[in-house]
Amino acid sequence: MVAEIDLRLFPIRFPSKEPAADTGWHVDASFAGEDANNYFEWRININSKGRALLMLFLFSDVSQQDAPTIIKVRSHLDVAKILEPEGEKGLSFMELAQRLEALPRHEVVLATGKAGTVYLCHPFIVHAAQDHHGTMPKFMAQPPLQTMNDFNIRRSEYEWCPIEIAILKGLKQ
Repeated sequence: MVAEIDLRLFPIRFPSKEPAADTGWHVDASFAGEDANNYFEWRININSKGRALLMLFLFSDVSQQDAPTIIKVRSHLDVAKILEPEGEKGLSFMELAQRLEALPRHEVVLATGKAGTVYLCHPFIVHAAQDHHGTMPKFMAQPPLQTMNDFNIRRSEYEWCPIEIAILKGLKQ
């Protein structure tokens, strides 16, 4: 089912005493909206069109002080409930981000580790960047794992993959 991994974009965060301006909770969008050049208009739908997984590749050692990505455990189950009524069109990056504050509270974990660590996350997982209080720059990549075929939660249960099963689990809760 996997087609390719594109590591073109590398978020780099430098140590700073100034607060970062991009630390809001969000779910990464996976397909273009009306303006493909405006990421805030990119979309996310119930079948996770265009994204099999969110992957976090650490290219430098990342401790708790080095701005690790913050991940809300089990939040992907709640996001499925938000996306389901929106159908194939889904929601834009910003439309979904504005609804995340209303979700139940979840335990948070930090994506820390040695250079070479890779986190494989459900594509609906809620996460955020944070301020860097360490001493060395943080290098990472956050590419989508693209699919050859979009997920389809409406097909036979014998054809579901683990991501589709998790989406359906969220809808049943």
